[in-house]
Amino acid sequence: MNTRESFRVRAYRTTDAHTTFQIFHRAITVTASADYTAEQITAWAQTERWDIAAWDLSMRRRKSYVAVIGEQVVGFSDISDDGYIDMLYVSPDVARRGVARELLTFLEHQARSHGAKRLTANVSITARKFFEALGFQIVAEQHPVLDDVVFTNFRMMKLLGTDHQPNVNR
Repeated sequence: MNTRESFRVRAYRTTDAHTTFQIFHRAITVTASADYTAEQITAWAQTERWDIAAWDLSMRRRKSYVAVIGEQVVGFSDISDDGYIDMLYVSPDVARRGVARELLTFLEHQARSHGAKRLTANVSITARKFFEALGFQIVAEQHPVLDDVVFTNFRMMKLLGTDHQPNVNR
């Protein structure tokens, strides 16, 4: 894939389900594996929890978007009207090439257009520095449990206006 091509963000389509699911799985098992144990990666990436139809429904319900180079989907994310980002994943094949930054910039624009006052996300150890570089601050370190496996992640927030005080509740 020629990653020098410009990429764009567009709305998620049902035909993107398989590719976005693969990106999700590879981003966890390849990219995040540097920061989480094998046990944590196995619990997080459990593909048997999803079938493609359920994945597609979940993606459509969350107002998801994909980043594409040419016609190839290389990343995805979502945004709620109040600015909550549930997922942001990029193919390891194009990591550190601006795809996540483009997605997050797009999401911020979407949130502002819906009147959101902040962006919030539960961010992995792997993504923490990236989110910090784009103006997010840690609200809390968290230790969620998935399949009896404890993880570390961070509740992060970015205020979209200067006259608003942080509020950790969404």
